[in-house]
Amino acid sequence: MRCIAAAERIVQKKVVVFGALGLVGRSVIKALEPRADWQIVGVSRRAPDFSTRAQFVSLDLTDARASRRCFSAAEFADVTHVVYAALFEKPELIAGWRDQEQIATNTTMLVNALSVLGDQPSLRHVTLLQGTKAYGAHIAPMRIPGREREPRHPSANFYWNQEDHVKAFARERGWTYTIMRPQVVCGFALGSPMNMLSALGLYAAIQRELGEPLRYPGGAPNVIQATDADLLARAIVWAAETPGCANETFNIANGDVMVWREIFRAVADVFRMPLAEPQPQRLAETMPKHADVWQRVVAKHELVPHSMDELIGASWQFADAVLGYGGSPPDAIVSTVKARKFGFADCVDTEEMFVRQLTELQAARILPR
Repeated sequence: MRCIAAAERIVQKKVVVFGALGLVGRSVIKALEPRADWQIVGVSRRAPDFSTRAQFVSLDLTDARASRRCFSAAEFADVTHVVYAALFEKPELIAGWRDQEQIATNTTMLVNALSVLGDQPSLRHVTLLQGTKAYGAHIAPMRIPGREREPRHPSANFYWNQEDHVKAFARERGWTYTIMRPQVVCGFALGSPMNMLSALGLYAAIQRELGEPLRYPGGAPNVIQATDADLLARAIVWAAETPGCANETFNIANGDVMVWREIFRAVADVFRMPLAEPQPQRLAETMPKHADVWQRVVAKHELVPHSMDELIGASWQFADAVLGYGGSPPDAIVSTVKARKFGFADCVDTEEMFVRQLTELQAARILPR
């Protein structure tokens, strides 16, 4: 009994992670996994595909009645923190970013998530995720660098609806929030609609299987940033535990800049394949035609039997947009000075990040060596 009592005293915080199987959610769970002072509850539509001590709850956040019934249960009565990383995207990913139904659905999901949890007396802090669409980067060239103090971009965006609801909840209930704005989050998650890591890995593996060199498939070079999902998770935990970060917004990126064509050199090295001159192609059109080639790769290398659709989701569309297929994408840079001033000095070398992450997926038999 004394051991149990001691363990109970260690646990001081209980977090509910929404979108727990996505790029951000699973990295937050990974970051908190070794922390004995955190209890973890993951909320997602499906069961976890990885081993974790987190408790998982299956829930469709668009269902208000089911959400209220779920979060009224006793196990949610002592929740202290919420990390909201759930996301609804339409099949036409890029066009969907300005779609009113997409905006309304994402707003409804957040409201359903907080309708009960937001009233819990134990709740202290909510983390909300945004991104560079806050600076209109998906509409037109953004101001360089994007800074958190800039006024809201006037384009339609579910970010603003969600932010307004969180701020209103916080004022009424007395808890605090932090808003995080990463750029091109990189990590592993099954079926994520915006996963450049999986897109790069499958593209390279398929080209190698076809006997082709690796060729950059995008448009003209531009300067951009990426955010390691694990770095973002560390920033989320840091802000949640730092009182001075209450009610602030932070850009979070690796700390350097990159040009995608140069990253392809590192990808070619990981897959031990030659790098050739760029050859533009719309990946969302060409790569699904090679689904059978991917299955051949899976069988030949005895990989975990995931189909292309299971791994990629809508990420071919995202890759076309990020790589600027058919055009000259503008530079997109955010300032991370504010986070550093508040005390978050962590950073990651982006090229090293891609090498590490791709190598980890090879070791996990998601990608071939």
